[in-house]
Amino acid sequence: MKKLIVFFVFVLLVSGALFAQQITTGGTAWVSSKTADLKSSTGFFAGKVGTLQMGDQVTVLQISGSKVQVRSAANSSLSGWVASSSLSARRIVAAGSSATATEVALAGKGFSQEVEDAYKTEGNLNYADVDRAEAITVSQDDLYVFVTEGRLNTGD
Repeated sequence: MKKLIVFFVFVLLVSGALFAQQITTGGTAWVSSKTADLKSSTGFFAGKVGTLQMGDQVTVLQISGSKVQVRSAANSSLSGWVASSSLSARRIVAAGSSATATEVALAGKGFSQEVEDAYKTEGNLNYADVDRAEAITVSQDDLYVFVTEGRLNTGD
């Protein structure tokens, strides 16, 4: 019986800790990506109204699926919609750290130096291909043409 009680207490503590780290309406969040474009609405091709930087603190105004409406803590006139994947419920420190912005972003998503080292020791991995893929950029205009000509859903 004691084991069962200890198990339930453990489950409650863990679920409470996980719940406390979720982004909630009215709560505070931090930008966890290098930059995050603020959009005028939740649509993928919505107009850009501003940009937030890694570590910027925001107030969560509303959540709609995978999009979150936020207001900048540093500039209350700056608000818009951003992808929830660009936010963290845990504080992100981008400046004054010896870690690079990329390392901070990866660590926020659970990818640490230890994980990278483990990947390196397990085989002959070529990160150059990943770096080349990450360097590819496509303009919003070109992407819009691709989506509309291909009769794809614009996500609105």
